[in-house]
Amino acid sequence: MTQQDQQPGSQQPAPPATNQPAPTAPAQAPAPPEAPAPEHRGRAETGRGRGGGRGGPGGRSGRGGPPRDRGGAGRDRDESGVESAVVRIYRCSKVVKGGRTFSFGALVVAGDRRGNVGIGYGKANEVPPAVEKATKDARKQMFKVNLKGSTIPHLVKGTSGASTVVLVPARPGTGVTAGKSVRPCVELAGITDVLTKAYGSTSPKNLVKATVAALKQLQNVEQVEQSRGVKLPRSAGELVST
Repeated sequence: MTQQDQQPGSQQPAPPATNQPAPTAPAQAPAPPEAPAPEHRGRAETGRGRGGGRGGPGGRSGRGGPPRDRGGAGRDRDESGVESAVVRIYRCSKVVKGGRTFSFGALVVAGDRRGNVGIGYGKANEVPPAVEKATKDARKQMFKVNLKGSTIPHLVKGTSGASTVVLVPARPGTGVTAGKSVRPCVELAGITDVLTKAYGSTSPKNLVKATVAALKQLQNVEQVEQSRGVKLPRSAGELVST
């Protein structure tokens, strides 16, 4: 035994070097790609806010859509200035061997708003041809109405069947006070200030015919003087305030 082996604190000899490579740490797996941030979709992008919805572009006409023209609904004007309004559309059915066949009737009022007005009725298998026939008939039946400025010369009453219509002159600025069947007749005749009252049946046909009958009874001062053979004062027929 040598002297080095006998010493207790002596160091052991280093192991002989080898050509084997040192072990390396295992490679780490690549990190997964980050998920894209969620796209912010606000009210302005989704179209569900105040500016979108039914009134938005491409949607149904709602609060945000264009205003509706209620005053001229169902009315048409041609190049000659004659305007027509559809008062009522009637649907009639007929039972045949193969089932039912339907036809449509249209009640139309035509006028130029300058004292000429007429009514017509047309019937066809479809609505557009029926309205066209009624419009042609109304233009053929047009007659002259005696007006006094924006109102009528005097009070008049017209009757047709079980319906009665009373027309009362009114001061400028009063407007047209009438129902949905009487209003087209007086407006297309050029009357802008009048009071009306309907009695009896509310059938649109009878009310329109009664209104036309009342308009045909209107007379101006010259016609009354000629029919009665008298001379009326210049202020005859004027509205007197009480």
